[in-house]
Amino acid sequence: MMRKVTTALVLVLAGPALAEPLVLAALGDSLTQGYGLPAEDGFVPQLQNWLDQNGADVTVINAGVSGDTTAGGLSRVAWTMTPEVDGMIVTLGGNDLLRGIDPAVSRANLDGIMKAAQDAEVEVLLVGMTAPGNFGPDYKTAFDSIYPDLASQYDASLMGSFFDGLSDNGETPDLVQARGFFQADGVHPNAQGVTRIVDALGPKVLTLIDQINETE
Repeated sequence: MMRKVTTALVLVLAGPALAEPLVLAALGDSLTQGYGLPAEDGFVPQLQNWLDQNGADVTVINAGVSGDTTAGGLSRVAWTMTPEVDGMIVTLGGNDLLRGIDPAVSRANLDGIMKAAQDAEVEVLLVGMTAPGNFGPDYKTAFDSIYPDLASQYDASLMGSFFDGLSDNGETPDLVQARGFFQADGVHPNAQGVTRIVDALGPKVLTLIDQINETE
């Protein structure tokens, strides 16, 4: 009896090792963290469910901190990229806009995040923000160009705007017309809004996963 058990154990140990799921860190602010929503309705849980349903063997870590600016993201990017992290979804800049921070400062911070990821060989999906018109055309042009410029510079995947899924044509929506997808504060999406955002962003995350697998 002992011999049979030992033989079975050897066969198990000699079998192929099960691959561990990829790990993605979602580095962001309250939009990532899931502000104002039950835990299961937040961005990361809904994205995890979407990826599970689409056959992706991946675990998404919630590295969103409410109120964080690009400077805050830069200050914690190094310890966010723990050894098991294979990729990052970076969604920062909304609070920079709320505070009217100089786009040159936001660009430098995001550049630092992208450089840190490059040095750590961590693939990135950069999710953009678009500036409102009340800061003037020069501010809007300078801010809106940050994300495509950095994505091109670092050969990273890009989602034009976190809110693209709230429009019917895949472009940045009129937030007044899309108010039904927001909580009462008019800033944070409600559960239905998050679902639409995830539906639009999910294919970009699948592309990120493909990029990670190609480099391993």
